[in-house]
Amino acid sequence: MSDRPEVCVGAVAVRGDDLLMVRRGHGPGAGRWSVPGGRVETGETLAEAVVRELLEETGQEGLCGPFLGWVELIGEGHHFVVLDFDVVVLSADEPVAGSDAAEARWVPVWEVPELSLVDGLAEFLDEHDIIETLT
Repeated sequence: MSDRPEVCVGAVAVRGDDLLMVRRGHGPGAGRWSVPGGRVETGETLAEAVVRELLEETGQEGLCGPFLGWVELIGEGHHFVVLDFDVVVLSADEPVAGSDAAEARWVPVWEVPELSLVDGLAEFLDEHDIIETLT
């Protein structure tokens, strides 16, 4: 574990009634579903990190839009501060999992709460009116 929190980004991409999701391949959250994202590299802007992570994890090109909000993930061996951004996907191709993702696909928003999601994601997406969860 780093002796300091790590800055990460997330790409929240909605197309019609679908949300672009990845199933994590390893690390914290392995096997669970999330939005594409990861650590910000030294010298990289947040917007550059969002676009890079989107491409690396899904093969999709996109544009980083407005900041949506943040979540803090603290667990055994990690402390991530994740800054999530609205993203416009430019690619018409189907997503293809790459690097840290075991799977990548567009998921109908009404199916998202039924997936095994990384901690805090359902609440975040509900708070930002992307999905509805039963409370």
